[in-house]
This record gives sequence, structure tokens and C-alpha cells, in this order.
Amino acid sequence: MLEQIINLTKKLVECHSISPMDSGCQNILIKILKKLDFNIQLMNIKDTNNFWAVHNNKFMTNTLVFAGHTDVVPPGDIKKWIFNPFKAILDNDILYGRGVCDMKGSLAAMIFAAKKFIKKYHNYNGRIAFLITSDEEGKATNGTIKVINNLLKKKEKINFCILGEPTSNKFVGDNIKNGRRGSLNIQLKIIGVQGHVAYHKLAKNPIHIIIPLLNKLLLIKWSKKNDLFPETSMQITKISSDIENNNIIPGNIIIYINFRFNNEIYYKNILKILNNIIKKYIINYKMTWQLSGLPFLSINKNYIIEKNLVEIVKKSIYSINNVYPTLINDGGTSDGRFIIKTKAQIVELGLINSTIHKVNECVKINDLYILYKIYYQIIKKIFLF
Repeated sequence: MLEQIINLTKKLVECHSISPMDSGCQNILIKILKKLDFNIQLMNIKDTNNFWAVHNNKFMTNTLVFAGHTDVVPPGDIKKWIFNPFKAILDNDILYGRGVCDMKGSLAAMIFAAKKFIKKYHNYNGRIAFLITSDEEGKATNGTIKVINNLLKKKEKINFCILGEPTSNKFVGDNIKNGRRGSLNIQLKIIGVQGHVAYHKLAKNPIHIIIPLLNKLLLIKWSKKNDLFPETSMQITKISSDIENNNIIPGNIIIYINFRFNNEIYYKNILKILNNIIKKYIINYKMTWQLSGLPFLSINKNYIIEKNLVEIVKKSIYSINNVYPTLINDGGTSDGRFIIKTKAQIVELGLINSTIHKVNECVKINDLYILYKIYYQIIKKIFLF
């Protein structure tokens, strides 16, 4: 089985699926699922490929969805890679390639876990489904959000969802997530007066104007942490102007800021606080913002009649890898923020994240096998026990 998982992971990595392009990944997955009698619905939108696949169409029983994405981030400077990032080279039991951890290895583990279960327990009571998109790493506008909206219109019921994002830190399964922080992007334009650097008194340097404000913003504690979320963080990601000469004071600059905020503060409160502080330091400015996602937390509200997915995942991890996972909802946003609309229980569980989005992204092949076995245990505990 490990060899099959490795081979599928390799095939997926060899597809140059830089977001939002799928580049053939989903055709590979669909071919396998069709042989297992999955009903496939393609939901392609513009340059994004999506599919919804369901096995054992029984509407009145529990549905477990495996969700994931086939797109990857760009490889960066290929010269810095040990191996070509799209050749999927196996070296000393380590598989190298862009997307091998985030999250093509997880997709392969999901597929073969489902395959083993269906082959062994073909008449199980329930439904296994896959929700796969090629628009997760980019704008995420035509991917999971559109599929979920479509499924809600059709009144599809989802009870449990395993999202294969790379949540593990040092060992497979040592951390899982049942929520994520929200993301708020700020674009702040500071308007000064352009001039010659030798005659600075005739100009108004927006870079100098912004420094006291930035110092103030960096000292603010935006919200406290809690048991499930780290504190809200603010990062200045870019400062730019349209001036290239070093003898000109720019007329204006643009500051890009990102907030990752938890459930202790609402994004409108962040905007209010930010505006009030800016007004104390800056007279002439323009601010625009974009909300990429609200924080979400998946909780089992029907614990009397429905199994607890977090506990199922924890027990499955412990039984396979002898690790009892922490539950820390840090990191970036995920498509869980769209899936939560279905009121499904969501747990994110995947490979080790130490090399994701980096040069020389890689995975130990044994980790692929461990993750496959954990996914298989989860399926069994949902449908058999």
C-alpha cells in the first residue's frame, strides 16, 4: 500500500498545478474514485477546477467528507532546490516536491484510506465524499466557497469533515485544528508632498510621517489568547512608493498590513481602533480593507446523538502513532471557513508543516503511510463503531 500512496503522490506532484491551475491532478483522482463507484460532479468555474464525489448515496445517514486542494504555491527560485520541484524525487526515503506536504501527500493518503474501507466494508451505512478544489492557495473565490454554496442549495447534509491541511509540527498527528483565526488585510495610503531630497523643507516625507504610527501599532496588544486560539497578531507586510530615484522624496506611500484575529475581537473593532490611532498621527490618508475570512470554531453541538469528531481523531492518532495531539488553532486561514457553513464538525489533520511553501518541501514516506492509517481509523470509527 505504501508504494501505491507514494506513486499517487508523485503523479500529483508532477502536475504543475500552481494556483488556481489544476494541471490534471483532479483527473487522476477522479479516475480512481470512479473505479470505486463514486458519483462525480464537476463544478469547474472559470480557471478553477472543483469536484464533489460521493460514494454510497444514502441521504439519511452520516456523511464524512475529505476536503482538500490540488493547487500549490509557486516553487520560488528553482536553483535553490536540491531536485526539480515538479519531478517528485525520492531520496533516502524522503520525497521532495512542491505541494508534497501541502497537500498532495494528504490527498493520496485520503484516497487510499477510503479505497481500503470501501473494498473491505462495501455495504457500510453512510456516505464518504470528497470535496476537492484548485483554488485554495490563491484568491479562493471560485473554489470551496462556490462548491459549498452549491451543496447548500441542494440541501446536501455533511456531518463530518476531515481537511487535509498540514497541521502536524514534529510528528504526524501531534497537532490538529478545529478552527482558524480570521484574516483582515489593510491598505493604508499616506499622502505627503513630493520634493527634492536636498530641499526637504519644501516637501513632506510620508515615510517619516508614518514611523511614529507604526511604532505605536507594533506596541498594541489587539486581543488576548484563549485555550483554542493564539492572540491576534498584526504584521506589516509591505511599504511601497512609485519613486525609484534616490534623490526624490515620495509624494505618497502605501502600507500593507495583515491582521490574524481570533474570536476575542471582531474585525470591525480592529478597524475602529486602527482608524482612531491613525487619526492621532496622520492628517492626510486613505484606507481600504479586505476581509479574507472570519475566525471559525467547529464544535459538536449535537453530542447526544452525534459522534464527536475531535475525540474520534484524537483516539485514531493515538492508536496509530502513539501521540495524543494538541488542539491549537494557529496558522493561516483554510477552506474550513467556508465548510463551517454546513454546520459539519470539522477537524484539520495532515502532514508535517515545517517545509511547506519553502524551497525543498519534502515528506518522509513513512509519514504518508502513518497518515493513511490514521485516516482509515477515522473512517472505521465513524461508520463501524
